[in-house]
Amino acid sequence: MSTAALPPVAPEVLAEAVEALTARLRKKLDAAVAECAGKATEGADGTVEVRFGEDTLVTLAPGPSGAVTEAGQAVCSCLLAPRCLHRTAVLGAAPIADAEASAVVEAKAAEAAAEATSPAAGQVGARSVGPVPGSATASGSGSGSGSGEDVMTASLTPAQTRAGAALWQAASEALAAGVTAGGTVVQAELLRAAHTARLAGLPRAEAAALRVVRGLRNAREQGRGQRLSDLTAAFRELLAGAFALASGVAGPGAVGGARRAYEKGGSLRVLGLCREPVLSATGYGGVTTHLLGPGGAFHTVSDVRPGGIGRAKGAGTASVALGGAVLDHAGLARGGLLIAGATVSADGRLGAGRNVRATPVRGAAWSEEPVAALFARPVREAVAVALDAGAEPAGGTGPELLGCDVEVLGAAEDHLVARVLDGGPLVRLRVAHPHPELAHTANLRRIGGHPGLVLRVLGRPDPDRAATLRPLAVAPVPGASPTLRLPEEWLGRADLGYDRLQGDHFPRPGAGAAAPAPGPGGPDPLADAPLWRVRRLLETGVAGGRRAVAEAARGADRAALAVPLRRAGLTGAAELAEGLAAEADRRPRDSFGRLIDASSDAYARAWLASAVHLEAAERALVLASWS
Repeated sequence: MSTAALPPVAPEVLAEAVEALTARLRKKLDAAVAECAGKATEGADGTVEVRFGEDTLVTLAPGPSGAVTEAGQAVCSCLLAPRCLHRTAVLGAAPIADAEASAVVEAKAAEAAAEATSPAAGQVGARSVGPVPGSATASGSGSGSGSGEDVMTASLTPAQTRAGAALWQAASEALAAGVTAGGTVVQAELLRAAHTARLAGLPRAEAAALRVVRGLRNAREQGRGQRLSDLTAAFRELLAGAFALASGVAGPGAVGGARRAYEKGGSLRVLGLCREPVLSATGYGGVTTHLLGPGGAFHTVSDVRPGGIGRAKGAGTASVALGGAVLDHAGLARGGLLIAGATVSADGRLGAGRNVRATPVRGAAWSEEPVAALFARPVREAVAVALDAGAEPAGGTGPELLGCDVEVLGAAEDHLVARVLDGGPLVRLRVAHPHPELAHTANLRRIGGHPGLVLRVLGRPDPDRAATLRPLAVAPVPGASPTLRLPEEWLGRADLGYDRLQGDHFPRPGAGAAAPAPGPGGPDPLADAPLWRVRRLLETGVAGGRRAVAEAARGADRAALAVPLRRAGLTGAAELAEGLAAEADRRPRDSFGRLIDASSDAYARAWLASAVHLEAAERALVLASWS
C-alpha cells in the first residue's frame, strides 16, 4: 500500500480517532485503510487531501514539525465528521510520527522564537528536547540544570506503574492477535498506551510500543524491510519493559530519560575511526562518524535528518556541526578534534551546545596508538564487551565496534568467509547496510574476489548470528602481504559505505599464496542447536497469534518440540516451550460448559518467559562461536 504522500500522524491522534468510532465502523476500518492507497494528493498551503467519492474529502494540515499532532489538523467533509470512518482511515494509513523527532523540530522552533526576544534563552545541549508532560522535570522536581541530565529517579511513580500496566495489557492483546489480526484497532490500543507512557515520563517504553506498531504495519503490508524475527524481538522488548514497569521493579535504565542526557565532559581529544551511513525505516538518512576517545571509549557525531537514501549518501561529506570546527565528516573520520566544554551522552554521542568549542587536530592511522590497541585485543574478549554494551538498557543502537585482523578465504553464499589471524576463529563478513545505492555490497564483493587477502577490519558484531561481523571500514595490515594498497589521501583506511574500492587498491594477481576454497564459515551453533524450534514457535505466535501457537504444538507436534530440546540438554527451553503451548491451547469454560475467551495475560507471560530464555541461550552460543 503506497501512502508516501501522507504526513506522519501522532500516536494519540490516531488512538482518539479509533476510540470515537462505533463498533460497527471499527469492523470496517482495516478495509477502509486499504482503500486509501494511492489517493493522497497535495493540496493548497502544504495540506494533503484524500478523496472518497465525489462528496467526501479528508484534509490533513501538518504542523511545524511536518506531522499531524492535533485532532483539528485532520478534517473530513462528511456529515459524521470527526467521528467518521473516512477521517480515521486516512489517519490509520499515514505513518506513525516519531515523537522525539517531532519534539526536536518543535523545540527548535520555540527556541528560535525565544532567542528573538531574549539572548539568554534556549541554552541547552544538542539533541536535547524539553521534558514531556508528567515527567519529573515537568513537575518541578530534580535539579533543572542546563547540562541536560536525566533527572528521573529510580523509584516509579503511581502514574508510571499504571502506564506500564496499560502497556502490558495492550501488548498482551496485540501478541495474542498476531499479525493476522493485529489491524488498526489493535494498533490504536497500543498507540494509546504508548501515549499514556509518554505522559507518565516513560519515553523508552513509548518508543518500544511504536516499534511494535510499525512492525505490525510492515508485516501486514508485506514490507520488504520487515523480518519476522525483528518484530519478535520488538514484542519481547516491549513486554519485558512493560512487565517491569507494571510490577514496580523497573530500574532507571528501563524507565529511560525524557531527553537525551548530555553531561559536561570538559576537554576531550577524539580521533576519527570511520563513517557509517544511517538509513532508517521511517525515512531518515544521514551519517554517523565513529571516534575514539581517552581510555578507548567510543564516541559518535551524527547528522541524521529526513531525506532517506539521498540524505545518507550526501551526508558523508557534509560539514560537522560541532563547536565551530571547519571540518566535514570525511575529514573527521580520518582526522581528530580537540574539544573544549564537551558534552557527552550516556551512549557516547557528542553534543553541540553553545559553549562547545572544537579545533581540528591530526588524526591517527590504525597502525598507531591508541587506535592500534583496538586490533590487538583478543577477539573473544572484545566480542564479549561489544555484545554486553549493546545489551545495556541505556545503551546505544547496537553493539560497540570490534577491530580484528583477518585473512579472506573467499565468498560463500551471501557472505565472505575469513579467518582471524593468529589462530582465531572463522568468521562471516556480511554487508552492514544492504541498500544497493550504498557502497557496502560492491566493496564486499570486490574483497571476496581476492582470496588470501589480509585485512584490518573495523565493524559491528552481529548479536543474532554465529561469528558474524558487519564491516564498516577496512585497512591494510602493517607488514602483511598481500594486503590493500590505498591512496594516500584516504590515510590508510576505506569507509565501506562511502569509499569505493577499485582494482588498483588490491595486490597484483599472483602476489601471495591463494587461500583455500572457503566452506560455509565453520560450524554454526545456532543452526545446529534445536533452539530453532523454540524460535519458530515464538515467531509463529507473532505471525498468527495465540491460535497459531496452539495449532503448531498440539498432539504429536508438542512431543516433537520438546523431545529434541531435552536430548540436547536444553531442559529449561523445553519446559518453557511446553508451558507456552499448553497456555495457548487453554480453553476455559463457564459454569454451563460454554467456551469463554481466555485472558491474554497468562499467555503473554508464558511467551515472554520463553522469549527471554531463548535470547539468553542464543547470546551464549553466539559468544561461544567466536572462540
